[in-house]
Amino acid sequence: MKILVLNGPNLNMVGIREKGIYGSRNYADIVEYIKEEGTKRGHEIEVLQSNYEGQIIEWFQKAYFENYDGVIINPGAHTHYSYAIHDAIKAAAGVPTVEVHISNVHAREEFRHKSVTAPACIGQLCGFGEFGYILAIQALEDYKAKQNA
Repeated sequence: MKILVLNGPNLNMVGIREKGIYGSRNYADIVEYIKEEGTKRGHEIEVLQSNYEGQIIEWFQKAYFENYDGVIINPGAHTHYSYAIHDAIKAAAGVPTVEVHISNVHAREEFRHKSVTAPACIGQLCGFGEFGYILAIQALEDYKAKQNA
């Protein structure tokens, strides 16, 4: 499968910011981990990060027009208010998307409990650290296998 992994605002600061929440592994190491694990499973993985909502929307359009098999998104703070990203996920019809969060957002501040982007996705994973991205790859594999059955 061809999978696009999108990371939103401040995720490039993982390993620097709030290590008690996000861990001490830096962003470059997490990206390498995702790519290595995806490649082991036979997938083509592209990982992108932006602090800008519009760029993330454009990448969803890329996923649609370039025939990606799935998207994994960690929208960061956009999770809680970006109806534009919600709409971009829906607009990329036929490209299943899994929402991932490194931390357990439901065990944190109240404002983090609501996701406006998750309802546009096939599912949401949170609280598993960077392993959540690998679980999301597995979820996409399972989803696609069921579609093709």
